[in-house]
Amino acid sequence: MAAPAEDKMLDCRGLLCPMPVVRVARQMKVLQPGQVLKLLATDRGACTDIPAWAEDTGNRLLEWHEESGVLVFLLRKGGGECTSPA
Repeated sequence: MAAPAEDKMLDCRGLLCPMPVVRVARQMKVLQPGQVLKLLATDRGACTDIPAWAEDTGNRLLEWHEESGVLVFLLRKGGGECTSPA
């Protein structure tokens, strides 16, 4: 199955926690529901941080993998701002 095409790419290589999550959250605010963000990161913490962030915010992690030491995440913007309980 082919990876979904990204609407926007965000390069967070070299940034340490929490900056990849901060930058993803900022970028997702300007995307429309259903659009896909491709994130490039080198901080290994992103392997747990990005999936947890997506689940907490109602966005969807479509897939992630590693290419030549770079973590690649594909995230689809959800319809709501946040689905976590208040």
